[in-house]
Amino acid sequence: MSFFKDRNCYMKDYNLSFIDKIKRFDYLYLFFISLIVFIGLGVLYSVGGGNFSLWGGKQAFRFVLSLGILLIIAFSNLRLWMKYAYWIYALALLMLIAVDLVGYTGMGAQRWLNLGIMKVQPSEVMKIALVLALARYFHTTDLDEIRSFKHIIPPILMVFIPVLLILKQPDLGTAMMLVFMSFGVFFLVGVQIWKFIVAGLMALGAFPIIWSLLHDYQKKRVMTFLNPEKDPLGAGYHISQSKITLGSGGFLGKGFMQGTQSHLNFIPEKHTDFIFTVFAEEFGWLGAVFLLGLYLLLIAYGFVITVKCQNFFGKVLAAGLTINLALYVFINLGMVMGLMPVVGVPLPMMSYGGTAMMTLFISFGLMECVKINHEMVIGRLGSIDDE
Repeated sequence: MSFFKDRNCYMKDYNLSFIDKIKRFDYLYLFFISLIVFIGLGVLYSVGGGNFSLWGGKQAFRFVLSLGILLIIAFSNLRLWMKYAYWIYALALLMLIAVDLVGYTGMGAQRWLNLGIMKVQPSEVMKIALVLALARYFHTTDLDEIRSFKHIIPPILMVFIPVLLILKQPDLGTAMMLVFMSFGVFFLVGVQIWKFIVAGLMALGAFPIIWSLLHDYQKKRVMTFLNPEKDPLGAGYHISQSKITLGSGGFLGKGFMQGTQSHLNFIPEKHTDFIFTVFAEEFGWLGAVFLLGLYLLLIAYGFVITVKCQNFFGKVLAAGLTINLALYVFINLGMVMGLMPVVGVPLPMMSYGGTAMMTLFISFGLMECVKINHEMVIGRLGSIDDE
């Protein structure tokens, strides 16, 4: 049975004025987002040794820019996002292909496009584009069609073409996120469980082939995850130091800018992937639980928006974006705690980075747009009703 019941039940069409949209805007949702960003700016100030211009200043500028993008998207027409969903996906796919041809190489991987004024990571853009494309496809497909094998092939191709391109960069973490997010959407729209079981068995059977295609450093990360103590000063250094830092904070932490592990540079990538360990050392278990609670509130908000939305496109879009946020948090925390291999997934709104910040705020803007337009009528069979 599909998670989304009453998919044909829509309310009367209506026109919302700009004032009405402002009234429907969820300011508490934005407050929680902003609070996490400000916590992240504080940690970046700390890891910069009290120098805000090192990382914090650039991140603050990105926040202001991203906030403007969020507001523009939030007050836009939801129908337009459905209308151009496939075009946005096609653009993101072309960007991924361009990375393979003329991509900028940084930190040993070819993942960026250099646009002159900024560097863009197309794999981050694809996280949003794929959710939009899947939301449009499943909006225009009824439940009986979703359960037929013929109609499930197009969305599977939508997922695995960019996944293969991203694996080639290589970027295992983002590829994993796209696969798991898509599977979550497939399950919620009504794809039968037995198909997931078959897919899982096929993946297990193909594991030797997948393993042979992995780069040496990716294999080493998996082996290090299984036994980090084997090479604590080499491949296992990241995980070992991360665990030590998490434990050294204790219950209340060592205090702001007082973390010894991070300030003595034992933690690699402390301003990006491992920023949570710095925060946990300085603010302890209590601070870590508080931050995790904020993320859980955002995820809960996302599912509330999903349930309340009365058009199927908005439901699938909100669900996919919420799953994407949950995967960001789950994979990053699992990574720094040694529960998952190190795959380079940042902590949302905390880790230093431009494209990740911007795409996250685009997703938050889309969530607000779904919330504001939750009663909007959108034609199911590929038509976009006029205002």
